[in-house]
Amino acid sequence: MKRCSWVNQDPLYIEYHDHEWGVPVYDDRLLFEYLNLEGAQAGLSWYTILKKRENYRKAFDNFEVEKILRYDEKKIEELIHNEGIVRNKLKINAVITNAHAFLKIVEEFGSFNKYIWSFVDGKPIQNHFKEMKDVPAVTDISDKLSKDLKKRGFKFIGSTICYAFMQATGMVNDHIITCGCYQKAVQMQN
Repeated sequence: MKRCSWVNQDPLYIEYHDHEWGVPVYDDRLLFEYLNLEGAQAGLSWYTILKKRENYRKAFDNFEVEKILRYDEKKIEELIHNEGIVRNKLKINAVITNAHAFLKIVEEFGSFNKYIWSFVDGKPIQNHFKEMKDVPAVTDISDKLSKDLKKRGFKFIGSTICYAFMQATGMVNDHIITCGCYQKAVQMQN
């Protein structure tokens, strides 16, 4: 099967591309996970974070917001010394900060899902790119999303991170049109 050119030959990466990337996500916990993993990626490759994803899930209590809200200095120190994740104190603290901001959004909108999908009117944006070089790193929508998340207190949430999040969670279909997953993504929105 032909795939988007960013996919290397690692079975983990192929599995991610073929079965996760671009598939619409509506589960609040999973959306929170993706948002924070994309933030952890800042300055690194997604492949680096993908290889550490299971370690992140263990380290951050499967991204259960209610548990993260209770993290104290002892837990933060434990995370800083965890070799299975990116040991950047700012990124670690961002997850905790983001949990607080996330909870406020859930209280205001009823779910994070309702809030986040409102930026694309509740359905995936269907792009038709022929080559990966045509795929943008940011869009007007990712700019708007980033600005709103920052206003609400989120950290590590620039426009590039927001667009990568939108791609990963299926808010946009950025599989190139010759990719074997492109048509599958189109059908998911119908």
